[in-house]
Amino acid sequence: MQLVVARIGRAHGIRGEVTVDVRTDEPELRLGPGAVLTTDPAGIGPLTVDTGRVHSGRLLLRFAGVTDRNGAEALRNTLLIADVDPEETPDDPDEYYDHQLVDLDVVLADGTPVGRITEISHLPSQDLFIVERPDGDEVMIPFVEEIVVSVDLGEQRIVVAPPPGLLDDRAEIASARDAEGSGEDADGSDAADASGSAESGDASGPGPKGGA
Repeated sequence: MQLVVARIGRAHGIRGEVTVDVRTDEPELRLGPGAVLTTDPAGIGPLTVDTGRVHSGRLLLRFAGVTDRNGAEALRNTLLIADVDPEETPDDPDEYYDHQLVDLDVVLADGTPVGRITEISHLPSQDLFIVERPDGDEVMIPFVEEIVVSVDLGEQRIVVAPPPGLLDDRAEIASARDAEGSGEDADGSDAADASGSAESGDASGPGPKGGA
């Protein structure tokens, strides 16, 4: 399985380093020195990570064969894609990769259908399930212990106990999504946890591990 783990940003300095918009909670594994990544556009890759370091809170990478600023700028906006074993799971038993959760059915405790997860949204404060309702509308459900009662990958379903108004307040849902879209360069995450805090960093997951 191939999952997006990062997007290359602008060049940093004159020796080929680039900033990276991380979309994995395991950058040490997915983006460490020696990692070989396919790319989108495909013609730019594959790229092999030569070095990596954190500078002012941002991950900087240098790729083998890229030694100057011009070479680094040529990589801008390229997506980095890792091959991930579909059977692989996060080390934390309370974490899930995004691809494990997308398409799961969401139901209430009494079995009443709520909808189907179509996407995981990783916000700075928490992770959200984007759920398509049977009528075609969408609702956002926070992935927190107070609301998500259980995740059963075997049964392909998630049981939720939503507070009053959560499933019906369309205006609030639309407002939250608009606010999310206004964050142009926020780090993605491929994982989330039921405590309500995303582990920033495959994808695109905690609860969900959104990328890998």
